[in-house]
Amino acid sequence: MQADLARALAIEPPQVVPLLNKLEERALAVRIRCKPDKRSYGIFLSKTGEALLKELRQIASDSDRDATAALDDSERAELLRLLKKVYQD
Repeated sequence: MQADLARALAIEPPQVVPLLNKLEERALAVRIRCKPDKRSYGIFLSKTGEALLKELRQIASDSDRDATAALDDSERAELLRLLKKVYQD
């Protein structure tokens, strides 16, 4: 739902519409009217969007590994723990 997406992205609901329009224009997402509530739309990634997300996740993972290459596994785990703590506060 658009409201859920706005909440997850920490943006105002009206800001979701232009974002979704752009995603649909690029064939990355689709809006499907919900059967129970005809006023609402579910938002789903298209096959192209799923493929791009998979590619971006791999790029992010590779970048993360490159950025932390000088750390051993325990140091990397500690860094992630501390970053999560900073982000949550």
